[in-house]
Amino acid sequence: MQKEEVIKRLKNIEGHLRGIEGMVDQGLYCMDVLQQIHAVQASLNKLNLLILNNHLHSCVARVMSGEDVDEKEKVLKEIVQLYETALKI
Repeated sequence: MQKEEVIKRLKNIEGHLRGIEGMVDQGLYCMDVLQQIHAVQASLNKLNLLILNNHLHSCVARVMSGEDVDEKEKVLKEIVQLYETALKI
């Protein structure tokens, strides 16, 4: 995994969240707060894709190139479960 890139993005998201907290504490305009929340959601989506892409190209690719059928089924089931969880939102 590109650990440095993930940490960088997480720190950026953390900063945005603190900024939103400050905006709410100061009673700033709701639309401005909502815009910042959307920015955080977009950042989380980018982070999600970064980690998923890495997982598919490393862990999943390694398992799929192997011969352990149970391990292959496990990895595929994990991906399906991830999407089932995401779609419940």
